[in-house]
Amino acid sequence: MKTALTIAGSDSCGGAGIQADIKTMTMNGVYAMSAITAMTAQNTTGVTAVQESTPDFLKQQIDAVCEDIFPDAVKIGMVSSRELISVIAERLKFYEVKNIVVDPVMVSTSGSSLMKTDAVQALIDELIPIATLITPNVPEAEVLSGRSIKSIDDMMTVAKKISDTYGCAVLLKGGHSINDANDLLYVNGEYRWFEGKRIDNPNTHGTGCTLSSAIASNLAKGYTLEMSIQKAKDYISGALSAMLDLGKGSGPLNHTFSYTVN
Repeated sequence: MKTALTIAGSDSCGGAGIQADIKTMTMNGVYAMSAITAMTAQNTTGVTAVQESTPDFLKQQIDAVCEDIFPDAVKIGMVSSRELISVIAERLKFYEVKNIVVDPVMVSTSGSSLMKTDAVQALIDELIPIATLITPNVPEAEVLSGRSIKSIDDMMTVAKKISDTYGCAVLLKGGHSINDANDLLYVNGEYRWFEGKRIDNPNTHGTGCTLSSAIASNLAKGYTLEMSIQKAKDYISGALSAMLDLGKGSGPLNHTFSYTVN
């Protein structure tokens, strides 16, 4: 069985972060493991508290996984400090881990900031350069590129700039503010659009975590980058279409929509 490691924060309401990643990886057919960067007190309405792991404890988690059940792919989500980012980058380079998908989580769906200012620079300097793929949304891509995105043409310009600058593939998530949830992949000098199925569901908590974890799962199984993204998009569409409605705010997806109880 192929394996995948998620390095991210814990979401106490289960819709995003480590919990969403483990559900997604399991439903996408790989064995899921985790290294927790932070514990959060959060629900569908927002984040009320964040308690970081220490750098040494995060290092020990990554070492414990890599020395025993080596991951075929890694997804990296919320990392809120420079020190933690440095540990992740150093350990993944030490173990020569492949298929690294970075979801540069800077702000939660509810609008809460999840990164310190110096952590954004560390993400740019240390983590993105070792990534196979990064999956920024429009606001995150604007931070990474220093450019505003108001149109499809802007998406194309920014995706290329980020990829050329940091040497990784970029999946720029459009969202409804720019287009109909169509995502743009830029890799090796080429563009490819992945169309999103329009689903009228306000419950999107953890969508970014879920997409990046599904991509990592498929990379772990040996699919190409393009096929991994397409399969992940299909999974997201199914999870949204299930119309799970939990919580008072932006609720979670139904990660287990295809699971049946015997």
